[in-house]
Amino acid sequence: MTVAENIDRIKAEIGTDVTLVAVSKVHPVGHIIKAYQAGHLDYGENKVQEMCEKAEVMPKDIRWHLIGHLQRNKVKYIVDFVHLIHSVDSLKLLKEIEKRAAKADRVIDCLLQVHIAEEDTKFGFDENEVGDLLADPVLKEMTHIRIKGLMGMATFTEDQDQVRREFRSLKDRFERLKEKFPINERWQPEILSMGMSGDYQMAIEEGSNMVRIGSSIFGARNYD
Repeated sequence: MTVAENIDRIKAEIGTDVTLVAVSKVHPVGHIIKAYQAGHLDYGENKVQEMCEKAEVMPKDIRWHLIGHLQRNKVKYIVDFVHLIHSVDSLKLLKEIEKRAAKADRVIDCLLQVHIAEEDTKFGFDENEVGDLLADPVLKEMTHIRIKGLMGMATFTEDQDQVRREFRSLKDRFERLKEKFPINERWQPEILSMGMSGDYQMAIEEGSNMVRIGSSIFGARNYD
């Protein structure tokens, strides 16, 4: 199937209530153009340099999602155009985004990355740390960021029960945080980003409304 056909198939499958982020990392601009010509606007990149290079030559109405680990010294390169940062994993990073967004006169939407995997290789907050951040008075002073929800990545495992358990735990945390912290200008919990090519159906069943899919759209990555 073509890139356009893959996008149409997945969108029909997930429905209109779930946002599809096409993970374009490592794929060439030519592949992304095919998806763009099919009407798709949301693309996810892991690395700042690659996202900047693609944004420079791609249409300006594309919505770029930074889905990989973001170092504070790289924020300045994406602040002018990034649509959503999925991987905010510390208050220090959030402060840097606020500082750079203020200089760019933008309000940048962010997701807090929560560690749900039963392994030690993933970045992210635990639930108590998210609560501490949302309760921190310094957050009210950050007038150039909006926390739109949470993001999580399940363990890379064949154990589907474990993956489902991890997705369910993040959904439960999301609901508890929404109950505990009222919506305000800084905390607008609308997005639960979880699920990738191998597990997005399960993630949606467990409450995800944003999925990050690469290989099921573009095929296997070419790392040469």
